[in-house]
Amino acid sequence: MSHHDPIAHHSKSGSTPFAFQLMETKQDALDRLDIRFRWGNYGIRVLRCHLTSFPPGKIIPFHKHSEYEFHFIPRGKGMVILGDRPYELTEGMFYLTGPDAVHYQEADEQTAMDELCLHIDIVELPQEGASAADAQWGQHLENEEAEQCVRQLRRLPLEPTLDKYNAMQWFLYAYRAWSENQFGFYASMKQAVVQILLRSVRAYEIPLTGLQLPSRDMNRHRFQLVEQFMHDNYASPLTLEEVAEKVFVSARQLQRIFQEQANLSFSKHLENIRLAHVSHDLLNSELTVQEIALRHGFSSSNYLFSVFKKRYGMTPKQYKARQFARLRRSAVE
Repeated sequence: MSHHDPIAHHSKSGSTPFAFQLMETKQDALDRLDIRFRWGNYGIRVLRCHLTSFPPGKIIPFHKHSEYEFHFIPRGKGMVILGDRPYELTEGMFYLTGPDAVHYQEADEQTAMDELCLHIDIVELPQEGASAADAQWGQHLENEEAEQCVRQLRRLPLEPTLDKYNAMQWFLYAYRAWSENQFGFYASMKQAVVQILLRSVRAYEIPLTGLQLPSRDMNRHRFQLVEQFMHDNYASPLTLEEVAEKVFVSARQLQRIFQEQANLSFSKHLENIRLAHVSHDLLNSELTVQEIALRHGFSSSNYLFSVFKKRYGMTPKQYKARQFARLRRSAVE
């Protein structure tokens, strides 16, 4: 291993303790910090950075995200399905799921599987005008490195590989900076995230006393994560319990969060999302009501009729006819 790595690698042989045991103390500690920074011409927002454990046989059904999620396996084994292809996962492996990449995870039936997860949002920012000072202080180099890295992230193959450049060690680097309340924690966290991105790209052999950060309103943050997850996966048969598990709270607590943040229940919010998509397709597609119902999470057209009429006081066909009639009147006027 290169002497440039911040943490020595621990083997699993003999009585050597789990290298990431420290992170088991408070697995979601870094999730609670609202960490965002500029890297080159991109804004990086850290949504999650934690260690999680899947007991033997644990299944995470097919799902997707709007953002990037880096998955590292520091211990145990299991499997992942990326798109429609299954892959075995063993200690030391890594894979990336980019925006809208559908994936399924499962721990081995006999062996638990640990996962280090970095979930980030990458936002393109307005380019700042270049200046002599930028060139003198290397800002143009950071801009170029960030651009190349993000460009390559978007092209990475949807398959696992070995963590050849020890990106996962930087999770522990960041966690130690937080747990020891190190001066310069924000810079350490930025460095850790950037190193994970860079080393992840390289793994595919593609050339190329602490600062007091503002704490998140965790209920608001959990609601935003869940709401985005629901928008990404609304057509699947989502349950309150399944979605609550995504943000590590009980179903009862998540129901309270929905009442607090949106003044409505989980089921009503999910229904609203589905009906919005149904309404759009009624006016903008040639699909049948049955096809629209199945496409947007309703088990049958009869069930859609019932929900739709209760909400709008008319059937889907009546709604479509009325909206088109209104558009024609507007055009004439």
